Amino acid sequence: MHGSPKGLVFALYYPVIAAIGVPANLAVIVILCRGRCGLSRCITYYLVSMAVTDLLVIITAVILNRIVGIYFPFSFMSITPVCSLSFVLIYGISDCSVWVTVVFTFDRFVAICCQKLKTKYCTEKIAALVIGTVCALSGFKNTFWYFIYEPLYIIDNISWFCKIKLAFYTSSAWAAFDWIHRISTPCLSFILILLLNALTVRHILAAIRIRRRLQVRSTVENQSDPEMENRRKSIVLLFCISGSLILLWLLFLITFLYVRIANLSYFSGYNFNESNFILEESGVMLQLLSSCINPFIYTGTQHKFRDELRNGLKYPLTLIAKLFK
Repeated sequence: MHGSPKGLVFALYYPVIAAIGVPANLAVIVILCRGRCGLSRCITYYLVSMAVTDLLVIITAVILNRIVGIYFPFSFMSITPVCSLSFVLIYGISDCSVWVTVVFTFDRFVAICCQKLKTKYCTEKIAALVIGTVCALSGFKNTFWYFIYEPLYIIDNISWFCKIKLAFYTSSAWAAFDWIHRISTPCLSFILILLLNALTVRHILAAIRIRRRLQVRSTVENQSDPEMENRRKSIVLLFCISGSLILLWLLFLITFLYVRIANLSYFSGYNFNESNFILEESGVMLQLLSSCINPFIYTGTQHKFRDELRNGLKYPLTLIAKLFK
């Protein structure tokens, strides 16, 4: 795999993603759990759950699947039952990561657009319940992936690697499962995110027009509006998170539609001369990159998060300086 330039790109890409994504998401979890970023406990629950699921995606999909598969091809992780179980975890955690973003988007929609429902829905208890339900359903839905794979090789009575069964492409039941899986994640999730964001933007624009008319009537110039400023920050954070998710998952969605409509098969090996493999693996690369993006979004949009991150980076340097005094 490493012999071709394309293979070298894949071999280097995943370690870089792991080296960036693991410490970045760990930093997000620690900083948000300290509760010093000026965010409500409800929002913190959603952001921490997104960071945890992103971290688990990097551990399962990037480190244990891609990196181990590339550098240690005949390891314990390549035994067929273990390989099949790893795909169940990868798909389940990836689904959970996407749907936590969806329910976070819905939470912000309720908080901004539904003031009567806000006090009942936007609470820590409801957030924990919703996140737990989403993760449980994602895990249950993806348990069926365990039965889709068969051994690629059998050496000394040991089954190695995972190859998708031919029945997956010929059976109407498996075809229905694949369509349901891809439609729910990412198709349905994208539609819900776009719809909720559109409704939220429409509500905010209407509120801005009303408040501007009131300010003109009161003849108060250069008056700050803390409520609208908080809403602006909230919507910038929301749009950056949901927008990056959609953009980075888009090629993955296109790949699925191409495979099913053109009646092709998913790749079963690292063949860099096949355009289908390059397309599918590129989609996976971008999809996995989405698990590293949110920490940079928080840093760019939340000044209190930047302050906490800066203090965290300064802390070990301060300790070292004290030791040498």
